[in-house]
Amino acid sequence: MDLTLIRNIGICAHIDAGKTTVTERILYYTGKNYKMGEVHEGTATMDFLQEEQERGITIQSAATTCPWERNGIMYQINLIDTPGHVDFTIEVERSMRVLDGAVAVFDGKEGVEAQS
Repeated sequence: MDLTLIRNIGICAHIDAGKTTVTERILYYTGKNYKMGEVHEGTATMDFLQEEQERGITIQSAATTCPWERNGIMYQINLIDTPGHVDFTIEVERSMRVLDGAVAVFDGKEGVEAQS
């Protein structure tokens, strides 16, 4: 694949802002997944560790690939879902080094919080 058609995109925010939920929606609407995973049900694709599923938080950054078509050109999007909890900041820092861009997720009700 042509490297100019690959994008590394991180999903970043504070804890419980909805990073994994946004990621699950992206995977669904790009056709990567046939069903939307839910964090509160423990069915989120990106929360693959048992502890993540039990606690309902992302502990380890997780990456997946999905297709994205724009103007007749097919791109490969490498999505990286990062943790939001302060105890896992190193995971976010590692992920940031490989990103071409990021999606910052903010809780509309709570606004900007620590770790945003």
